[in-house]
Amino acid sequence: MKNKLKALLFDCDGVLAETEADGHRVAFNNTFASCGIDAFWSVEEYGELLEIGGGKERMTAFFAKYPEKYPPESFNAELIGRLHKLKTAGFMELVPSLSPRPGVRRLMLEAVDNGLQVFICSTSNEQSVTTIAKSILGDEMDRVITHIYAGDVVKAKKPAPDIYLMVSENHGIKPEECMVIEDTRIGLLSATSAGMPCVVTMSEYSKDEDFTEAAAVLTCLGDEATDALPIRGFSREKKQITLADLESLVR
Repeated sequence: MKNKLKALLFDCDGVLAETEADGHRVAFNNTFASCGIDAFWSVEEYGELLEIGGGKERMTAFFAKYPEKYPPESFNAELIGRLHKLKTAGFMELVPSLSPRPGVRRLMLEAVDNGLQVFICSTSNEQSVTTIAKSILGDEMDRVITHIYAGDVVKAKKPAPDIYLMVSENHGIKPEECMVIEDTRIGLLSATSAGMPCVVTMSEYSKDEDFTEAAAVLTCLGDEATDALPIRGFSREKKQITLADLESLVR
């Protein structure tokens, strides 16, 4: 039977690996400390900041909340850009310590072996995303990943649909022929606003969010060591989510 799907589109942070609390958050805090900035993001506070797409945008919003402590004339776009570069470098040093989420590599390889294209679409810095993908796929990365769309490649970040629409337009793939794997509500809204079905693999930060619009909601994709536990979207328990399972969600 001909595949209904032609592409799988993966978000990065929280989908490819649990990178937020012990990766990005730590790198931000280390950057603030090294630059003499009196700021520290707790696990809880960083969870709230994740409602804003993009690291530069998170810092901008955070500093803007406390103008007396962080004067706008000093904490401007130029400074935030420099901080973000330092943070990215620090984050990449942490990547080897971050474990891939169950089933990501397996499903990517299955998709490519069945003729689908695989994309990564993230608001994070492209260098960071590429480093994470390389840590998961190793020498297979160039064969598996068609293209990485990340960082400031679009003006409007998630929950805007722009990054997913870019994949559709650039590669001639209809939105309904794509399946997006996301972990947050803003990512889900980005995908569905682009007209693409979306499966959510809940991350530690997003497990209590509203995923009403998702085609399915899972604890993870599942591998030999960790079962996928569907929250909804599948009629029976799944040990591992396969390409055939994703095909079954497409009407």
